[in-house]
Amino acid sequence: MIRIYTLLLFVMLLWGMNVSAIKVLVGAVDPLLLQGFRVMIAGIAVLLICAGLGIFRLPKKHEWLTIAFIAIFNVILHHSFLAVGLERTSGINGSLILGMNPLITAMLAFLILHQRMSWLRVAGFILGFGGVVVTTLTGSGELTGLSLGDIFVFLGMFVQGLSFILISKLKPTLDARLATGYMLVFGAAVIFLTSQGFGSDIQDITRLFDWQLAGVFLFSAILATAFGHMTYNYAIKKVGPAESAIFLNLNTLFAVTAAAVFLNETITLYHTAGFILILTGVFLGTGALEHLIWKRKMRTERKTW
Repeated sequence: MIRIYTLLLFVMLLWGMNVSAIKVLVGAVDPLLLQGFRVMIAGIAVLLICAGLGIFRLPKKHEWLTIAFIAIFNVILHHSFLAVGLERTSGINGSLILGMNPLITAMLAFLILHQRMSWLRVAGFILGFGGVVVTTLTGSGELTGLSLGDIFVFLGMFVQGLSFILISKLKPTLDARLATGYMLVFGAAVIFLTSQGFGSDIQDITRLFDWQLAGVFLFSAILATAFGHMTYNYAIKKVGPAESAIFLNLNTLFAVTAAAVFLNETITLYHTAGFILILTGVFLGTGALEHLIWKRKMRTERKTW
């Protein structure tokens, strides 16, 4: 279990930095074209890793439908919304909105998996959404309207949370890491075809031949997307969707820090207030506080025996 938690911590660092990476890349290449190419490279990398691990095989007929269905949410919609959204909002705003993922995952687990929902968790949802409101409406230092980019990032985060629930229901016969590779390849093909339907110029990919952009692209595709998604989806099957989502708190912290360091964006008091509300909401909404209280109660009862 410690090994899985350590890997999740590393993945959160990668994903936090990846928000800034995508923000840089969509400034040079059409968002949908970029995502189709980036996710395809990631999917091929995952399948090669699976072959090296000895778990590669072709999916069975009934598994193809499951892979395609989850890919719609986990790859096609999530990566498309995220790329388009980050092109239209700041890296910090996008990072903080993505920080709502643990709450959304916990809420969907309650609605779909019928997990218990206490008043503390309800309070967590309210605080978390309050944090997003503070971040998106006052993130620039003054009251503004909700940007279209913020809405797209929120939708990208929501469909990803839904995909985590679906991944947790995968049958044991289909390894989550192998399923991730096929989902990425299938989703990338759909995103790429969609980009061509919207008139994207495939020659724009040549802009990535610049050594700096190429380095950012390879980091995003191989480390953040291929290794990150493969590892995270594997963890969902091992420890559960809500438990894995708790680690996304650190993703938010790393993402905001990376936006300030690499994109030279300013962290305002409103960003700080929004982050505190989101972090508190996640701590309550995912049941982390209840778990700590339960563990303390159990230790106290043992001492009295």
